[in-house]
Amino acid sequence: MNNHWNKWIYRLWSPVYDYFFNKGPFLKARREVFNGINFQPGDKVLFVGVGTGADLELIPINQLEITAIDYSEEMLQQAKKKFSSDVIKFYQMDAQELQLPDDSFDYVVASLILSVVPDSSKAFSEMIRVSRPDGLIVIFDKFSSKPSLVKKLMRPIVKVFGTDIGISFEKIAEEHDGQTIFLLEDHPVLFGDMYRNIKIRKTKA
Repeated sequence: MNNHWNKWIYRLWSPVYDYFFNKGPFLKARREVFNGINFQPGDKVLFVGVGTGADLELIPINQLEITAIDYSEEMLQQAKKKFSSDVIKFYQMDAQELQLPDDSFDYVVASLILSVVPDSSKAFSEMIRVSRPDGLIVIFDKFSSKPSLVKKLMRPIVKVFGTDIGISFEKIAEEHDGQTIFLLEDHPVLFGDMYRNIKIRKTKA
């Protein structure tokens, strides 16, 4: 996958995305991801790959300072239809090159984005960079836990639709071994162990 292809395919996805990924089991999984997160008034929250704003419906947006970015302008437009720009700052931006200051956010939320960007390790590095010390990185995504022939054969086909079923979070984490992060939570939330809820604390240097 590359950004040029992602722009094109998510232009097609944008008007129908919520019908597939914000209903039924996906909505239930999203709710589980946010259960137990103790947002405080004034917390600064970054949504990386906000898409149509599905996650924004699950948090107290009027109590928080929210920045939401997405590479697809069409997906952002869908989110803007639902939420006022007076409450949320929307930006068209590449998750792999966040034009945001270091140590800026109490929470960084990444739903179904590491499996989409061309370089998931680079995007994860950016999430760590902009998170404040003691900040929480919240990830909801599909990761390959066990390699299989079926997944290997299906991977190039699924990529055409704008996502990668072969990304390993363990490999991403290994590439960041030694950085100031600590894994708090990692458990399956959807379709067996395919989709996972991962929470990471950025520790103080």
